Amino acid sequence: MNNMNQMMKQVKKMQEQMLKAQEELGSKTIEGSSGGGVVTVQVNGHKKLLSIQIKPEVVDPEDIEMLQDLVITAVNDALTQAEELANNDMGKFTGGMKIPGLF
Repeated sequence: MNNMNQMMKQVKKMQEQMLKAQEELGSKTIEGSSGGGVVTVQVNGHKKLLSIQIKPEVVDPEDIEMLQDLVITAVNDALTQAEELANNDMGKFTGGMKIPGLF
């Protein structure tokens, strides 16, 4: 019975560490860019878009599609990096297993 109590304490401690790590992801900022930096975006570790910066020289009313593509590419770049950050940070606890709803 003592081993069971010890194991439950370890599980509770690991859960607390995982919650803390998830909270910390929200405060981490990741930047993605495209077009050599003419479009940059920032997301947090929870994959929430925080900001978009577009340099004036890329804004061409005659070619809105290019700007849209640059924004999409920059956002996807940042989200990919955020996913990698979450996998690295949370992978310490999950051993690389993907647990639905965890991150």
